[in-house]
Amino acid sequence: MKTVNQLINDFEANVFDARLKALYLDDSRLEAEKERYIQALKMFESLYGDQEVQIFSAAGRSEVSGNHTDHQHGRVLAASINLDTIAIVSKREDDQIKVVSDDFDIEPVDVNDTKLKDVEENSASLIKGVVQGFKNDHFRVGGFNAYMTSEVIVGAGLSSSASFEVLIGTILSYLYNEGNVSMVEISKIAQYAENVYFGKPCGLMDQCACAVGGLITIDFKDPSSPIVHQVNTDFDDFGVSLCIVDTKGSHADLTDEYAAVPYEMKKVAHFFSSDVLRDVDEEAFLQNLSSIREKIGDRAVLRAFHFFKENARVPQIVEALEKKDKAAFLKGIQESGDSSYQYLQNVFAASYPAHQAVSLALALSKDFLKDKGVCRVHGGGFAGTILAFVDNEDVASYKEWIESFFGADSCHVLKIRPEGGTIVVE
Repeated sequence: MKTVNQLINDFEANVFDARLKALYLDDSRLEAEKERYIQALKMFESLYGDQEVQIFSAAGRSEVSGNHTDHQHGRVLAASINLDTIAIVSKREDDQIKVVSDDFDIEPVDVNDTKLKDVEENSASLIKGVVQGFKNDHFRVGGFNAYMTSEVIVGAGLSSSASFEVLIGTILSYLYNEGNVSMVEISKIAQYAENVYFGKPCGLMDQCACAVGGLITIDFKDPSSPIVHQVNTDFDDFGVSLCIVDTKGSHADLTDEYAAVPYEMKKVAHFFSSDVLRDVDEEAFLQNLSSIREKIGDRAVLRAFHFFKENARVPQIVEALEKKDKAAFLKGIQESGDSSYQYLQNVFAASYPAHQAVSLALALSKDFLKDKGVCRVHGGGFAGTILAFVDNEDVASYKEWIESFFGADSCHVLKIRPEGGTIVVE
């Protein structure tokens, strides 16, 4: 293990260039990433001194298809992306976890005092939840100092909170469990932290996609043991690029809108004495439609309708990817996006009808792209980002067009990164 200043010298001497290229898959970003790591190391030194450290990373994620299906034990298609959260870390012997994240000094956490007292929407609460999750599963825990910095846009559907949780879990796995806690297990612990300690009723997809790496399809029929399948196809095979457009509207204050989606879907499931829609027969749903409408309402019915169609669509899109059928893939993505817009209704918040940046971004993108690509709401929705698959030769002009409305650097052209939660430098 090396000290902070030794690692700074190594980064400046290009020792880790190959590692960074493998992680970020974009040679044009190499110098910027090196500088980012060097600055993070300098920040760590200013906070904690020139200690021996390790460097960890957790990816952000892009949800490709399976929008709001995970919390109903459905199927999803998602990818780890080459925007991440990194941490410079040293071990502590006093059982305290001290994290500074960019400019935010997070309240210290004592690993011996993590039992739930109050649900709190802050980073310290997430750390406590991850530590308690490790303890619940009989893994070892301990203290550490960390400086973190993130490229994952907050409140924009790229799962900044999941990336943070997975990073804490990855650090605990390597520091105190020899790296033996599986990424699926870390995902489940991270979800527990967000659900129970942070109070956000998310499914498991965000954490799994940040943790596992690559392009993956996940079946949550048994959420205690999700089936994760690597999809060995890259969007480069189709001559398209994955673009994420940040409409600059955060969904960080839209928890109630977000929570209403699983709540309403589960109300439909409860009509059939089931907990989730995955356990409900679609034919029975259709046969009882009038009664469900009368008892629960039309929006819940439409959201359930979305689930049934979206859950069936995911394996069709995966099949198109594996067969390298570009037309079928793009058709499936557009149908998925249309279903989210029309039936799931997570493109804008009904409580804020004057703010419809995602709807506007979709309208502008469709007008520009025509047959050059497809676009859809991205992630949890209601605000934040859209996803567009754009033919490679049109990416530059699309980026220029959409940024003329949403600002410079609002369009991120991303790659699928092969690693989710990982150690960068031991």
